[in-house]
Amino acid sequence: MDVFIEPIGRLMNEFSKLPGVGRKTAQRYAYKVISMSESEARAFADAIVDVKHKVHFCKVCGSFTEEDVCGICRTRDASTICVVKEPKDVSVLEKLHEYKGVYHVLHGVIDPMNGVTPNDIKIKELLARVGEGNVKEVIMATNPDVEGEATAMYIAKLLKPLGVKVTRIAHGVPVGSELEYADDVTLARALLERKEL
Repeated sequence: MDVFIEPIGRLMNEFSKLPGVGRKTAQRYAYKVISMSESEARAFADAIVDVKHKVHFCKVCGSFTEEDVCGICRTRDASTICVVKEPKDVSVLEKLHEYKGVYHVLHGVIDPMNGVTPNDIKIKELLARVGEGNVKEVIMATNPDVEGEATAMYIAKLLKPLGVKVTRIAHGVPVGSELEYADDVTLARALLERKEL
């Protein structure tokens, strides 16, 4: 059994709270921090505090921004909205440089098994944006898993009466996978070959 002095154990415990970080990785991270200079450690800690103070959700799309309205919402074609599950999915799609519209982040998907209902995610906000009348197409880019598909179909049914075209990204992305792990070529093809729901 490993025994660590309290400050190292506490730091390891904090690192282990991050997704995908087990005991061994947390230990490596803690030792790396110990080996940093005082200025490097302070810069690392300041970056964490800084991101907590400066980054919040765009009041239009729900993605990450430092301002009230993100740069994408301020400058892009708002007639096409790409709907994603989480803010990190915006970054995944943006690195392709293929999409020229705006986004809407749901902040989750419908998941009755875990108690997530349509009222728990940002569907009402999407309907309000579409209801303003300037939107021609809504692209459903939720993950191709059971919850993502169910959410896409649910939203498509709500949007159809509003006279907007609703498409789904093509299934070049493997079923059951996460968008952030798809390769760029597959994801670009899925976006370009989307189909109407």
